This record gives sequence, C-alpha cells and structure tokens, in this order.
Amino acid sequence: MPDTAFFPRGAGLSLNDVSRLTGCEIGEGTDPDLVVTGIGPLDHAAASDLSFFDNPRYADQLASTRAGCVIVAPKHRHLLPDGLASLVTPQVQGAFAAAGRALHPAALTPQSTYGSTGISPQAAVHPTARLEEDVTIEAFASIGPGVAIGRGTLVASGAVIAANCSVGRNCRIGAQVSLSNALLGDRVILHPGVKIGQDGFGYVPGPAGIEKVVQVGRVIIQDDVEIGANSTIDRGAVRDTVIGEGTKIDNQVQIGHNVTIGRFCIIVAQVGISGSCKIGDGVMIGGQAGISGHVTIGDRAQIAATAGLESDVPPGERWGGIPARPVRQWMREIKVLSNLTKRGRAPKVGEDE
Repeated sequence: MPDTAFFPRGAGLSLNDVSRLTGCEIGEGTDPDLVVTGIGPLDHAAASDLSFFDNPRYADQLASTRAGCVIVAPKHRHLLPDGLASLVTPQVQGAFAAAGRALHPAALTPQSTYGSTGISPQAAVHPTARLEEDVTIEAFASIGPGVAIGRGTLVASGAVIAANCSVGRNCRIGAQVSLSNALLGDRVILHPGVKIGQDGFGYVPGPAGIEKVVQVGRVIIQDDVEIGANSTIDRGAVRDTVIGEGTKIDNQVQIGHNVTIGRFCIIVAQVGISGSCKIGDGVMIGGQAGISGHVTIGDRAQIAATAGLESDVPPGERWGGIPARPVRQWMREIKVLSNLTKRGRAPKVGEDE
C-alpha cells in the first residue's frame, strides 16, 4: 500500500460515486458499493486502492495486482484477471486523475507548514497591508506596505511579498517565494522558491563598460496559474510580463522580461524563454527547450523538448531540433544523416537517400 503519512486517507468513495464523478462504466461483475480510500500503482496497490491500466507493457502487473479496482480502457478489458473490479472508460488517465483529486484533496495545493490558520505573531505584516478575512500568514513571512491579499490565501513561511503587490483569493504562496512588482489573480499557486518580479537581464555597452537598462514594468499573473518550484519570472522593461489564465509552468523555468504567455499553456521544466517573446493560447513547450528573444509562437503550437527556437512558429505547428524547424522536416533530416552515417559516404546523384 502506498505510504499515506503525508496525505492521510478519508472515508473514501464507493465505485458508484467514482463512476458518477468520472463518467466511467462500472465493469461486469463489479460491486458498485465497493469503497476505495486511496490511489496506487498496479504493483503496490492494496485492496482499498484504486489503480489504472492503459499500457499493455504492464500486463504482468495487471495480472498480479492486489488493487481493489482498476480503471481500464474498453480495448484492454480482456486483460483483466477474473474477479478484479473495474471501471471502464476510453479516457483512463483523465478518469484516474479526477478520482485522485476527490480521494486526496489535500494533495491538490500546498498546505500550511504548521497546519495553522490566521496571522502568525512571528510574521512581519506592514500596517498598511490590506488582508481580507481567512488569510493565513505563516511565521517568518514578510508582507510589505500597500500589499493586498484576498480571502482564503495562504502565504507560507519565509515568503516575501514586496510593496504594493496584489494577490487574489484562494492563492497558495509557497515557502521562500519572492514576489515583487506583481499582480496575481485568484487561485494562483506558487511553489517553494519561485521568484517573480525581479528586474530582467538588460544591459548596453557604454563608455564606462556595461551599463544597466532599467526595468519598470510589472508581472501580471492571471487566474488559475500554477508555477513550479524555483522558477523565475522577470518583470517587464517598459511593458508588462504576462502569464495567461490556466497556464501551468513546471519547476526551474526562466521567463524573461516583456514575455506574454497565453491561456492554458504547458511549459515543462528547465525551459528558457528570452525577453519579448509572444506565446499564444494552448501552446505546449517540452523540457529544456530554449527560445530566443522576440519570437512569436502561434496558438496551439508544440515545441519539442531540448529544441532551440530562433524563429516564429505558425499556429498549430509542431517544431523540434536545433535550430528548431517543423517536426516532419526535422525527422527527414535526421533520417538522411543516419543513412549517410551508415553508408559512410554521401549519396550519388539519383541514388535513393
């Protein structure tokens, strides 16, 4: 059974409840009143756990699982061992995620370090700060003058919110977060170590050496944005840096000044986005991709992991490689180079590549 020391189990849900929640069909021979209290992987789940199966590679684990119930796709029902309770849906991972949110709600957002509420006497809150009711400020957090914090927000230990920042309602500001020159919407989650609003990297050569360019913009983070641990977002130089509604940013991502990111984007760990880029809605950027300054990425485009992007990407296209280009072109070039390497020579005129 998965260790639940950090996320204790509650009363659980019946499979009938899970079915209504997720839209799953209750499998043949499955007791709809069976109760599950947690989630777990096939090879470690116990009788009180809900698990899932969506890859035949793990058929051996499915055959020997001790899970109480498994969510499975219709095409994999024939692999279920006799007597194993099941919930059936074409959207296996989505259903498992929905069930997990219901079974472990405390895992959805960062929780209070001390399990306390209210304003700690060890927190530093400026008298001009405006806090709505039900705000929690933990020990050693620092709230500057003119700061506004909305109802239901948690500011964890060691976080610093500088002067005149605004934080919306039901936000989670993690431990050691630094927030300056920024406006946050509602339900924003900043994981530990996030740094937002510091000046961007701007310098020009001058007669005395390298001279600094002032950065006088802000960072605007819209509703339901989540930003992973130790990511950094620079404030704008002469315009704002903007992160659109519902966008999810992984750990250790760097976003430069004046960048605008659209709604419902996904940006994976260690991506670097240089200044003044414009990223549309629904864009997905794979891990460790690097994006040069002043690049525009169209709506719903996808950038492959480790890509080096130097030019604009039209909406809906998939690019990868260094320098990045359309994925099909990139794959053709890789195939040609692979064939050349195998042959040890260049193809002759008219010879099939």
